[in-house]
Amino acid sequence: MIEIKNLTKKFGQNLILDNLSFSAAKGEILGFLGPNGAGKTTTMKIITSFWQPTSGQVLIDGLDTAADSLATREKIGYLPETVPLYEDMRVLEYLRFIAEIRWLEKDKIKARIDQVASICGLNKVLFQTIDELSKGFRQRLGLAQAIMHQPDFLILDEPTTGLDPNQIVEIRDLIKTIGREKTVIFSTHILSEVSATCDRVIIINNGRIVGQGSPRELVAKSGGRELIYVKIKGPQAEVLKQLKEMENVIDINVKDREAEDIYGYEVEPKPGVDMREYLSMTVMKNNWSILEFSRQSASLESVFRELTK
Repeated sequence: MIEIKNLTKKFGQNLILDNLSFSAAKGEILGFLGPNGAGKTTTMKIITSFWQPTSGQVLIDGLDTAADSLATREKIGYLPETVPLYEDMRVLEYLRFIAEIRWLEKDKIKARIDQVASICGLNKVLFQTIDELSKGFRQRLGLAQAIMHQPDFLILDEPTTGLDPNQIVEIRDLIKTIGREKTVIFSTHILSEVSATCDRVIIINNGRIVGQGSPRELVAKSGGRELIYVKIKGPQAEVLKQLKEMENVIDINVKDREAEDIYGYEVEPKPGVDMREYLSMTVMKNNWSILEFSRQSASLESVFRELTK
């Protein structure tokens, strides 16, 4: 188990983490969410002993990371946001290098490399130099170095950053496979990945926990709010202004853009108010066009926005 107790971190007068406490159990995949600057990477660097907290404690299987730094590092595999790779090495050379600095027994290195390469889907690139690899294979190689020494705990900082949709699915499935036997904490901005991968989610903002629970529990705690999605053809700035001025509207968010002057909007009405007729009248009055209209339940994305705005 990983236990975070009253973690506080300051850089000069800037308070980054404010008395943060949570835990992650064995076999749990914990999503760690928050806007930029919320303290996610700082927390991960403290867990992995790269940085020391200003106050508070991190326990890895009962060992204090401050008092037993080397012992706790042996139990952790870490994938930082920028993957630590030596680009002039071949993939196989790099994996052997990682195995050696992780003190694997010499007669077991080849078997472990074969196993890790198979798990991470690296067999077909073993003899390529790292600078030839795609972003997806670099992330796979980063995961491979993190699990080489068979750690009980994995700390993954934005493991799907910069990947295309197919690569994201591949890395997500890989994390789920690895997470069956290990404790995994990973941060991400892709909320669909959290819903698909995580057993539990912690949302932080300004260094404090503002929400936690399973993705389903977090959505349920939002009170089962109903949202309206509407795609409108019309000048975006004026459409947004008019929608915000409607009665009984709590919030408006621009969700997507299909083309110039065609945007999707998420409208949150006051509880119990059906806004569809009023929305339609506003659009028609301004000679705009409705291209799509639907009612939706609150999503993890809307809960995240609500908790961190």
